[in-house]
Amino acid sequence: MTVTYVIDGEKIGNLEDFWDVAGRALGADGYFGRNLDAFADCLGGGYGTPDDGDYVIEWRHHEASRRSLGYPETVRQLERRAARAHPTNRAQVTAELAAARAGRGPTVFDWLVDIIEQQHPGGLRLL
Repeated sequence: MTVTYVIDGEKIGNLEDFWDVAGRALGADGYFGRNLDAFADCLGGGYGTPDDGDYVIEWRHHEASRRSLGYPETVRQLERRAARAHPTNRAQVTAELAAARAGRGPTVFDWLVDIIEQQHPGGLRLL
């Protein structure tokens, strides 16, 4: 039996909100972590999602999330990442930050959708 997890995009104003909303929808006991790697792990099964992969994520009001998780939020997240980046990664993060400030490249919304599509191909419905 396919499990459907619902993410309400109207409740997401930034990435921290996404962690809360997704945690309540997907996580074991309402929590799976608050970073991209933890999100990917959760989608792989066994910690919130079924081990057999028989689930679908419905991201309702995804356009509201797309706006909230757009370039301003991407810049904010990349600034945070740049502040703690290892020196060997700093140039890459700085380049991503410059692109985001110019309105180019993937947004936080894109990062999340990419993770879902990589971990669970065909398991995302944007509504």
